[in-house]
Parts: sequence; structure tokens; C-alpha cells
Amino acid sequence: MDNAGYTTLNRQSGLLAEMQAVANNIANLSTTGFRKEGVIFAEHVVALEGDEPSLSMAHASARIVDLQQGPLTKTGGSFDFAIEGEGFFLIETPEGNQLTRAGSFTPSAEGELVTPDGHRLLDAGAAPVFVPPGVGAVALAADGTLSADGRPVAQIGVFVPADPNGLRHRGGTRFAAEAGVEPLEDAVILQGYVENSNVNPVKEIARMIEVQRAYELGQTFLDREDERIRGVISALSR
Repeated sequence: MDNAGYTTLNRQSGLLAEMQAVANNIANLSTTGFRKEGVIFAEHVVALEGDEPSLSMAHASARIVDLQQGPLTKTGGSFDFAIEGEGFFLIETPEGNQLTRAGSFTPSAEGELVTPDGHRLLDAGAAPVFVPPGVGAVALAADGTLSADGRPVAQIGVFVPADPNGLRHRGGTRFAAEAGVEPLEDAVILQGYVENSNVNPVKEIARMIEVQRAYELGQTFLDREDERIRGVISALSR
């Protein structure tokens, strides 16, 4: 395969990865706390011998997470929390502690606040948040202090990844911070709200059309190259 074929195939592979990211974004338009993802392309340029022009090869090198704030929706739920600004809730999973912006929790039978998947919410000291069963009013202050019947019972922690570039998507709305997490000072948590997905549907559909057209253009080039090579082989074999 010649240089043009290799560079086009690399580009097609990257476009396919970006189409998958866009499709996943669109599928999660209504997922609470979902963070939009994208693909970073890297371009390598090398000089060729003689009078040949330089060769440029682009490929998808990494996926990125868009941490932009999503819109908030008021639910009025006592255990629906939303972070205003940066930061994540810390939850306990079988794969280790992970981060999420999805703040819809429910008290378990033991009184611990858990996600819809059953993962425990952790407080500022990375311990499970416990709400005594049978209490009346539950209130959350903006600094994360959770009170039951007027008495503080926990302080919900808000954390940021120690290395933002080390944030890795681990499924759904959960992320792993490979370099660890750090507590965020002056974080603001709202009670009775959840944060929606930060995906803009109009921009995602426009990007999907753009990626599709670029992929079709590359495929057309590969088809013509294939026809050209077949024609040359056929002519030489006569």
C-alpha cells in the first residue's frame, strides 16, 4: 500500500473513533451528570526524499472529557444534589473510588446514601455518608454539610482529579482519576437539583454530519485507489 493509502486509513480510523464518541454523546443527551467526550487528533509530518512534497499523517491519539457545567433541573428531592462549578462527588465502586457529577442518591436499607447502581456516596473524609433511618427533615448546606432534624450528620465531599489529563471514563457517568483526587475548597452543592448532561444536541448532530461526510470522502478516495491499482495490475498481466 502506498503512502496515500496509509494516511487515509489512519484518518478513517480516527474518524470512526470520533463518530463513536459523538454517537455515545447523543445517546446520553438525557443522562443525569453525563460529560461529553471527544477525540484529539495528532498530526505527524515528515519530509520525503528528492522533490517529493512532505507527508502528513493524522490519527486519533486520545479521548477527552468536556468538564463544562451542564444545566440544572429542580427536582425538590431531599437526596438530589448538584454541584455548581467544578468538582465531582466521590463514590465507592468495586473498581475503587471514582468520580461522578450524577447527584441523584437514595438511602439504602442501612441508611447509607447510594447511587442508582448501589455505589456508596463518600464524605469529605472518603467515608460513606450515613443518614439515620426514620429521621424527619434532611437539609444540605451549600458547603456540603448534611443535617437531619437540625443536627449535622455528614459533610459531603467534592473532589477534583489531581491530574485533569488523567481522568478516564469508566462507564456511565463514572470516572477514574489515575493520579488520585484532591478535596475542593469552597465547593457549592445544591439540594433538590440534579445536573443534566452537558451535551448540546444541535452541535453534536452537526458534528456527526461533518464526520460522516469526511469519512465518505476518504472512502471514495480509497475506492478509486483500489480501482487504479487493479487497473495497473491488469494492464501489466496482459
